Amino acid sequence: MNILINLVFVPQEPTGLANYSLNLFRHLQTLQHPENLGSSPDFPDSQTYQGSQGSGNPEDSQGCHHQGGLSIPHRGGYANAPQNLPPQNLQIIDRYQYPRLTNDFGIRGHLRRLAWTQWQLPQIYRQQRADLIFSPIPEAPLFSKCRSIVTIHDVIPLRFPQWFSQGQKFYSRYYIQQVLQQADHVLCNSQTTAIDVQQFFHISPAKLTITPLACNHDQFWFLDLPPSNYFLYLGRSNPHKNVGRLIRAFAQLPQGKDSELWIAGSSDRRYTPDLIQLAANLGISDRVKFLNYVPDAELPEMINRAIALVFPSLWEGFGLPILEAMACGTPVITSNLSALKEVAGEAALLVDPYQVTEIAGAMREIIHDASLRSHLCRLGLARAAQFTWQQTAAATQSVINKLTINA
Repeated sequence: MNILINLVFVPQEPTGLANYSLNLFRHLQTLQHPENLGSSPDFPDSQTYQGSQGSGNPEDSQGCHHQGGLSIPHRGGYANAPQNLPPQNLQIIDRYQYPRLTNDFGIRGHLRRLAWTQWQLPQIYRQQRADLIFSPIPEAPLFSKCRSIVTIHDVIPLRFPQWFSQGQKFYSRYYIQQVLQQADHVLCNSQTTAIDVQQFFHISPAKLTITPLACNHDQFWFLDLPPSNYFLYLGRSNPHKNVGRLIRAFAQLPQGKDSELWIAGSSDRRYTPDLIQLAANLGISDRVKFLNYVPDAELPEMINRAIALVFPSLWEGFGLPILEAMACGTPVITSNLSALKEVAGEAALLVDPYQVTEIAGAMREIIHDASLRSHLCRLGLARAAQFTWQQTAAATQSVINKLTINA
């Protein structure tokens, strides 16, 4: 069974979707014998993809239990995989082999990737005698004989069409819908996303499997550092991320407390200048720092030293930054909507993201109540520990196995 892993979309500065893809494949590797693995500069320890499959890692699982609305695989044995499972060979396709297809090249990179997916990927599929494509984003060849598993992460352009271009809405409404309908199976990162996929795309629940994301516990962990004086936001500055209301909420805090707001995420010429101007209009430019993209190596200490992560997004398919903050023992303030409530469980302060005063009130609580900070630290560490990439990979492998058996 030859399986193509499509990673051509992963940019040079990976964020949410790319980090999911890279972490997922690294842990799928643990479920394969070394001779079964694809080779890529992103995975320097991987081998060539010739070989036959053995029993895999006995520490990983195919089963799952339910926690906080998410279906989370439990730890068990990959040796429990069906005995009639054919050999699997994983082959990576990435930007090193097919450059200029990532969003590093803007809309042109995106369009080139869609054309490559439609025309060149089926040729690779035939040349490699592949049996299945796994794409960690909802992109796959249409109207072809290629079997595919795809992951969808959210339907935000359809929930907030006023903030997206006609091209983006067409891509979501028509292209992604066709991909999901033609795929052999669809992975969803949360119950929220699964419900949205059923509502917006009319995909049968039987075709959907929830595979929750995780954070990299080798990178994000509790360093027990003294906190600094800043609240932290991690993410893009698109309107649905609600950074404007966050800045307005921060402006309501007493300046005498000498707190700051750090906004970490790639600058976007469409939105960031307006947010910088908003901070200036509110007279807090000296207390709001726009940090642009922060390298992965710098994030753990930055998160550990924050008073709290504030992530009041209007809608998320998952919300990886809150899980990363919890893994660092950093208190979290987040929205009571979408998958954010689902992922946070009882381990965060939940606020109405449309109410500036409610966001500001939660930030005041964090500043003034040391016992609350300690309580949220303990709850967050326990909550984050429930999500691992090993579990995500095991759930993904289980879907691949089922399609392999039914090939």
